[in-house]
Amino acid sequence: MILFEDVADIPDDFGPTVVAIGKFDGVHAGHRALIEKMQVDAASTNARTVAVTFDRNPLAVIAPERSPRPLVGVGQKVELLGRTGIDATLMLRFDEQLAAEEAEAFVRRVIVRGLRARRVLVGSDFRFGRGGAGDVALLRRMGEDMGFAVEEVADVASAEDGRRVSSTWIRELLDAGDVERAAKLLGRYASVVGEVVHGLKRGRELGFPTANMSPATEGYVPADGVYAGWLVARTPEGVLRSGVRYPAAISVGTNPTFDDVELRQVEAHVIDEVGLDLYGRKVEVQFVARIRGMVAFAGVDELIAQMSDDVALARRTLTETSARR
Repeated sequence: MILFEDVADIPDDFGPTVVAIGKFDGVHAGHRALIEKMQVDAASTNARTVAVTFDRNPLAVIAPERSPRPLVGVGQKVELLGRTGIDATLMLRFDEQLAAEEAEAFVRRVIVRGLRARRVLVGSDFRFGRGGAGDVALLRRMGEDMGFAVEEVADVASAEDGRRVSSTWIRELLDAGDVERAAKLLGRYASVVGEVVHGLKRGRELGFPTANMSPATEGYVPADGVYAGWLVARTPEGVLRSGVRYPAAISVGTNPTFDDVELRQVEAHVIDEVGLDLYGRKVEVQFVARIRGMVAFAGVDELIAQMSDDVALARRTLTETSARR
């Protein structure tokens, strides 16, 4: 997949294109339905498929107090979009200048001149342009004049209760620690990606060494607690190494037993691996199932006993999960 970070980066001969526009936060089931429809529409032509998105939630600029934490960082979003098989992503920097651009000007600059779009696909809640003045109706009117068709793709809803699949719903599930249901909406395990850094080394002292994730980690950290999951090693360049993943017991929180960690942190104990050196490496930690909430223990012996139980349960959970997939 080609990544464009500015309309000016798009070659003059790149089009024609079929375009899907959205925030694509999480690249969840609803987003993939939009992308898959785009790919089907482009299949019978020589058009290229392009996702148009932003480097942050527009609310981060327009109304920071209302902007939610992103489900994925920019790097994760690019990687997830790349996995869909589309030809390119246009990752626009959403700043005050873009926020102030009139809807009509955005269409002419990005969709018409930049991408030479023949079809544009958007979700049901699509708004764009200064003050959110642009909507699907405006986009259709401009398309009639400028030579592109517009399609509004229906939401993906839960078969269980009809609720619309959304980033908001996924955040709610992750905030509750329900990583299993979140994974169903995401179509993958919720995960964080970052560098392994040195911590207090308390896990090593207790017999359970952990890979501590950097505070600069990308991704949405779920509720405090202990999880079964996978640690996926990456090459120094940050590319996934095929097949290299390790079962892990993952701790999220501030270590209430010792009460000496100010910020929430993600620590992954790689199960049944001795001497694995991950310091300075970029890894992905995937959350498969929550084992328990985070609690403070009366003493070190009680904590060690619980950690032993946690590791055993994580091992069993991952074995059972792998057998079902």
